[in-house]
Parts: sequence; structure tokens; C-alpha cells
Amino acid sequence: MRTIETKVWYIDEHPNKNAVYEWMRDNMYYLNDHSLEEVTDSLNALQKIIGGELDYSIGVEPCRGEYISFTDYDVDKLNELEADFLPLTGVWCDYELVKGMQEDGDAYRVLVALHKDTEYVYSDEGLHGICTAGDYEFNEKGELV
Repeated sequence: MRTIETKVWYIDEHPNKNAVYEWMRDNMYYLNDHSLEEVTDSLNALQKIIGGELDYSIGVEPCRGEYISFTDYDVDKLNELEADFLPLTGVWCDYELVKGMQEDGDAYRVLVALHKDTEYVYSDEGLHGICTAGDYEFNEKGELV
């Protein structure tokens, strides 16, 4: 039998935080999937309220083929919504979606907000917060253990 000892650290103690952040960026590609789900839930909730047709293809990172399309919807019902009260699902993207549709007639604003949110999540500060909240431990190479 052989015993191998591994030293592990929480993010605040780790001797090479940059190695941890790089490992997370390379291996934890799903960290902002919850925001993507929130946006799609808000899109579907808005379509139920204003009617018409909804079509979209979106992701957490900018992509050339992304789009959100609302057609043949009830503009009066859209304009009755108060974005400040998060009227669709009660989360952050309700505001961006409703405001964008009311002011610009499209949902591009919510897509920009989603991409900015993802950028933050994968920033050093965002990753540090995830590590702290999850009590994650990392080995010397920066890998999650």
C-alpha cells in the first residue's frame, strides 16, 4: 500500500490564486447556466403575457448566430408592464427584457446583460466569490479537489 498526501487550500489561502482561476475557466464551463435559464424563463413568460410568436437562439457568451425574435405581439399589453417590479419571473432579466422591448422594440438589451453577467462570473472577482460561497478546496496546481 502507498499513501499520497495532498495539500489543499481554500481560495483565500491558496499560494497561486491565478492557477485556480485559470483551472476554473478551463474546466467549469457551466458556471452561468443559471442565468441563461433565467433569461429563457423570462422570454417565455413575456410571450405568454403579450402573445405572438417567440423564437430565439441564445448562449451565455456572444455568438454570431444569436437572436431573439418577438412577432405579432400585443404592444398594449407590453406597455402595461412595469419593468421595475420584475413582472415576469421576479429576477434581474425581467427588467432588461421589458425595458428593451418597450424602448427599442427588441430584446437585444437582455442579451447584452446576459453576456456582461457571464463576463463577471468568469472574472477573478466572480470566481473568487464562487470559491468562497462553495467552500471549494484546491490542490497546489489550482485544481478543485
